[in-house]
Amino acid sequence: MYGRLFGFWVLWCWLLMGSSGSAWAQTTPLNLNLPPVQAPLPSDTARALRPDSTQRATRPDSVRPARPVRAALPVRRPRVLVFDTEAADRSVLRRYRTRVVVPDSLTALREVRELVLALQSQSYLTASADDIRWRRDTVRVRLYIGEQFRWARLRNGNLGDGLLTRAGYREKLYREQAFQPQEWSRLQQRVLTEAENQGFPFATVRLDSVQLRGSDIEGRVLLERGPAIVFDSLQIVGNTKTKKRFLTKYLQIFPNQPFSQQRIDEAARRLRQLPYLQLKAEPEVRFAKGRARVYLLLEDRTANQFDAIVGVLPNPTPILGQKRVQLTGDVTIALRNIKGGGKGLGLQWRKVDANSQQLDAQYSHPTLFGTPLELGGTFNLYRQTDPVNAFQTLRPRLQVTYPTARAGRIGFFTEWRSSRLLFVDSLATALPPNIDTRFTSYGLDYTWTTLDDPYFPRTGVLAGGQAAVGSKIISKNAQLKEELYSSLPLRTTQVSVSTRLERYNRIGRGGVLLVRVRGEALFNRRLFLNDMFRVGGLATLRGFNELNFYASQYAIGTLEYRQFTGPDAYVFAFADQGYLRLDIETASDENTPTGLGVGLSFRTGAGQFQFVYALGRDQQQKLALGAGKIHFGITSRF
Repeated sequence: MYGRLFGFWVLWCWLLMGSSGSAWAQTTPLNLNLPPVQAPLPSDTARALRPDSTQRATRPDSVRPARPVRAALPVRRPRVLVFDTEAADRSVLRRYRTRVVVPDSLTALREVRELVLALQSQSYLTASADDIRWRRDTVRVRLYIGEQFRWARLRNGNLGDGLLTRAGYREKLYREQAFQPQEWSRLQQRVLTEAENQGFPFATVRLDSVQLRGSDIEGRVLLERGPAIVFDSLQIVGNTKTKKRFLTKYLQIFPNQPFSQQRIDEAARRLRQLPYLQLKAEPEVRFAKGRARVYLLLEDRTANQFDAIVGVLPNPTPILGQKRVQLTGDVTIALRNIKGGGKGLGLQWRKVDANSQQLDAQYSHPTLFGTPLELGGTFNLYRQTDPVNAFQTLRPRLQVTYPTARAGRIGFFTEWRSSRLLFVDSLATALPPNIDTRFTSYGLDYTWTTLDDPYFPRTGVLAGGQAAVGSKIISKNAQLKEELYSSLPLRTTQVSVSTRLERYNRIGRGGVLLVRVRGEALFNRRLFLNDMFRVGGLATLRGFNELNFYASQYAIGTLEYRQFTGPDAYVFAFADQGYLRLDIETASDENTPTGLGVGLSFRTGAGQFQFVYALGRDQQQKLALGAGKIHFGITSRF
């Protein structure tokens, strides 16, 4: 018994003497940080070492890559890890799966750190790597494991209240409580994360003023910030026309600003959101003389697009002079990353039948005034020349979007919608199904994606939604009798919402299952036909004519299986199920159309060729081969 008390007294004195040591050469067994580097590192490791996220005890002029640039890869030599421990600790060490042979010295160092952190997480708070010696291809580590302890109190040392608050520290949570080592590790990580995002990537966290009372430990949290680091510049490696100035603003990595590891981590996610760039490796950071230089390995991808799709559809009710078969068209031109500045321009023209056509134009301008904001504008023109229902609708829109790395793209927009009649029957005794209106709305748009590829996704999720509210004004048409508007409110509040959710899952070898749900809804007391959404065709509900249905509310579910035969070639089969509701001033109706079909898509010398054959069924149309819809076209990217 006296021997055990004497041993605890010696350990207590040893902890008090060691807790005041320097963070660069701390050798006390009570090292709840990752193990310090005491032995000189091999030259290849010194060139390639990146500070670990939970220990920053590395000299400021060391190199810190997330992944090395190809042109600067260090020479790798396999290393053999040998752990020297006390006999009583060998049984504990056997519980942990530690690699004995590692590819290089950097991996060996990280393996040791991960082992010590794993020991500390299992209550071996005094575990530490006291000495690391390099002997040719052997790394010999003197490892101390010690006993399992608990502590009851953790006090603030020299950390600012703001930093501790952001790190989630509350002293009452650690007062007279059995402390779990995992909590200490997480607190270390959070404090270091805050420090490295404020310009101190080589900071260390340690425990000071340690007191040992039986199996309980008390101490103070101390942060040694190390040298302050600022960003130097971006260096682009690879064949790309994208300008460094644009990427500096887009990634928000400006020279002479405090270093932020969060900006580096977000850089890869932000770059993957750009459809015209391909990130070949993770961003690399190199430190020298208090500055951090960021290297990006990029390549351009063919993102400019030219589409020309022709549809062959049967004409169910041909009149005199019309053919039984009618042609439709869809032409799209999209230019992205214009002059390497990230700007985009798009134009689309669609002729869905003999009496209607649609024109869409859009422009996007990223990094507005040097900020992450993106300014975008769209314009939509829909013109219907049917002698019975002739009208024209204009929809210009202005939107400001804030793209984030984790939370997706958040946009605020305002939209103006104006619709006017092209043909009016002045002798009408009731209001026509279409009417002259003006609508100004303000809304919120959101998009979030984890797709592995923007063009041919195999895995990932795409989610988006939009909501808008505004004031709708009905304009009196001079050719209609004024008394027709007497019982009609001319100014009302209108709300519109839309959503889209897609999920891609791999099935077997080359198989992908797509599950998609999308829908829109319009809420107003007085709705007319030219206010409605248009549904049907290749883009929404296959198996039916383009923009065949009018709906004030609709939802479409899609189940599609794709079997890839190459990187950009696949065959597919699909089923679309829709629910459509029409509520207007003059009519009300519901419909549940179904679309079934097959298709294929593959690359040719002229572009991506797509062929779709679909059958549709609803209240007026039955499933019949003679009523099938065929769509084919070529999408050319350059």
